[in-house]
Amino acid sequence: MKKRNQKKFCISLCLLISFVLWTIAISYLDVQAIGPKGSTVGFATLNGLFHRFTGVHMQLYTITDWLGLLPICFVLSFAILGFIQMVKRKSLLKVDSSILVLGGFYILVMSAYILFEIFVINYRPILIDGYLEASYPSSTTLLVMCVMPTAVMQFNDRIMNQRLRKSIDYIIIGFTAFMVIGRLISGVHWLTDIIGGALLSTGLVMLYYSVCCLMKEQFTK
Repeated sequence: MKKRNQKKFCISLCLLISFVLWTIAISYLDVQAIGPKGSTVGFATLNGLFHRFTGVHMQLYTITDWLGLLPICFVLSFAILGFIQMVKRKSLLKVDSSILVLGGFYILVMSAYILFEIFVINYRPILIDGYLEASYPSSTTLLVMCVMPTAVMQFNDRIMNQRLRKSIDYIIIGFTAFMVIGRLISGVHWLTDIIGGALLSTGLVMLYYSVCCLMKEQFTK
């Protein structure tokens, strides 16, 4: 069991290091001013080619934007669950450990989002309401790929009915795939933004999973 947990941590670390290297690469390699208002982006040849291939689909952008509220509802639901447990058990420390870890995970995800809003790597390939907006990593990809997989883990631990659990898993997986692919082909992000968001979120989710497995191991001893 200990070796398995170490392997999970190693995978998480490798993914997060890959994200850092990817971020450095797009900051310095093939940087050209191909964005609106002369904004620059790395891997410009690849990004420009992919953007011309997909075009811009604002309806898809709007749909994925509104559907992006669903992961936020999940966050609020688990926050309310933790609050209810804290009130009933009269102690924050008596809240389910997985919920506490999930809260820390959400804080980490939000911190990553704020960090890249402050330190802008590149801007969107189109103007939104006439303004340049930070585009890297894709915040929608980050949100969906962080919140939905961890929600699946929570549901798998809490829902006893196997058929219901599997149905919910498939729905969430389908929703996640639609959101990421929809964001990719909507044309409001560069290809490298989506890849960066996927690398970061996968690394963070693996870190969350590793911590949860470690805590379960400690409680079973």
